[in-house]
Amino acid sequence: MNIYSYFRPLIASLDPELAHKLALKFINNNFLYKDNSLPEYENIKINIFNLNLLSPIGLAAGFDKNGEVYNSISRLGFGFTEIGTVTPKPQFGNKRPRVFRLKDDSAIINRLGFPNIGMDEIKKKIKKNRPMGVCGFNIGPNKGNTSKVDDYLKCFSCFHEHASYITINISSPNTPNLRSFHEANKIETLVSRINQLKKSLNSNTPVLYKISPDISDSQIKILSEIFLEKKINGLILTNTSVQNKKDLKDKNKYQEGGISGKPIYDLSNQVIKKFYTQLGKKIPIIGAGGVEDGYTALEKIKSGASLCQLYTAMIYKGPFVAQNINKELSHLLSKEGFNSIQEAIGYYC
Repeated sequence: MNIYSYFRPLIASLDPELAHKLALKFINNNFLYKDNSLPEYENIKINIFNLNLLSPIGLAAGFDKNGEVYNSISRLGFGFTEIGTVTPKPQFGNKRPRVFRLKDDSAIINRLGFPNIGMDEIKKKIKKNRPMGVCGFNIGPNKGNTSKVDDYLKCFSCFHEHASYITINISSPNTPNLRSFHEANKIETLVSRINQLKKSLNSNTPVLYKISPDISDSQIKILSEIFLEKKINGLILTNTSVQNKKDLKDKNKYQEGGISGKPIYDLSNQVIKKFYTQLGKKIPIIGAGGVEDGYTALEKIKSGASLCQLYTAMIYKGPFVAQNINKELSHLLSKEGFNSIQEAIGYYC
């Protein structure tokens, strides 16, 4: 039994945001780690975006909002991590309470609203303690700012020299009108402005767009055509969902906000398949939503994802979840006759 197991019942009994702060402290403390070496599995290594990853399992944005644990995450078996969502100016986010555990559904509902200390303070942290592994930055606009595109451009300019990749978050349900960027004219404008800025900065930093699961087949087709035309670097599928809460069991199911975890697993897989059918391997996909073990990770990959991200599983299964997934995923790939992750990507399509 690892030391975290002794504290887990206490952490689970606390307010979710307080528990989160304690979890960050645990991750940054050396006593959590038995040694500095982790087993490596050749068949789960992958090169993507010109980055060499020891594991396809990453920690999704939202866990390390202010860049507190990015250099400790790789010691837990994650192949990559993502800071944010970061906005130009600091903001508190929405009124508390704003995070709710749905234990009966292995899910979380949040309406956080991008609380963070702002891009300037986070950049100071990064310059003092540079990322040692693959570290992305998830960026978004300040609430109430009508010039959302300008906010994305400010954050990109701030972080592009320090990021392994940058994610443009257009899909959180907790920032008013953010999902309007799924509309053709708005996403075309945003992608064009980002591409122009990249060119002017002579930046090679990959740019990914994080998409909502709550979109129609026609939207997927239109977005795919735009993304192919604009030659974006990648997608993250998907963010949290605001649909189908009536089928949940937990008493917190009707709380306002986006749901993550097991309830959106099938939904996100379907969205991944539909995008992959349109995009093939021209635009890599990072699959998120309900990843909690080797089986769920492999299903995401077979659906068309090259990499996977998780967040909710970290809450319910603890900090060693990635290590367990790596081992299980490697075994499952071999058992099913795949020599590598690359062979399994899009298998269902």
